[in-house]
Amino acid sequence: MSGIESLYPFLYADGDDGQSVEQVFAEVRRSTREKVSEIAALREQVLATYADALVACAGAMAVAFAAGGRLFSFGNGGSSTDAQAVAEMFSAPGDPGAGLPAIALTADVAVLTALSNDVSFEVVFARPLAASGGPGDIALGLSTSGNSSNVLRAFAQARRQGMLTVGLAGYDGGRMAEVDTIDHLFVMPSSSVHRIQEAQTTVYQVLGELTLRAVSGTSAPRH
Repeated sequence: MSGIESLYPFLYADGDDGQSVEQVFAEVRRSTREKVSEIAALREQVLATYADALVACAGAMAVAFAAGGRLFSFGNGGSSTDAQAVAEMFSAPGDPGAGLPAIALTADVAVLTALSNDVSFEVVFARPLAASGGPGDIALGLSTSGNSSNVLRAFAQARRQGMLTVGLAGYDGGRMAEVDTIDHLFVMPSSSVHRIQEAQTTVYQVLGELTLRAVSGTSAPRH
């Protein structure tokens, strides 16, 4: 049984089990409600756990941006897409973005392929940070497992350069929860890659909104 078939077996029925079309759609509705309930519960759990930590992280990021810092985001696979979404969220002018300097390291295919081919895939994020990052910049990395070697090497490089480091992981945090190179770590406690990435999306969107509000001064007290 394939991965997709194991997730949605009712879509692959051979018709010999007597299921009607109505029964198939009833099962689809049940499965959909179950998945929606799972992600809603995980999001609430994560946000309740990290409410204060998100505010603290957003404040640190706002200070970095206000001082001229830039954000560098990175990740592999689906996390690379999220890394690009993070950079777009901050760099897009107007609502919700503020036109802040944010770069997704995964967007530069030439650098990624050159480093992968000529050196090692393990350094595809660390080398660009070494070349372009500096004190006061922000390194934001995503990994569903928390064990991605190139993400961990990027955090180590960012720490050496005095950058603010922010990590998003899943499961129990993996190796990202064990190292001392991540200033702000947010772990999605789930064993489902789908649920982890959905919850990570919520976390970085909340983090982005809080940071942008702090940068623009909308969260400052009025006298």
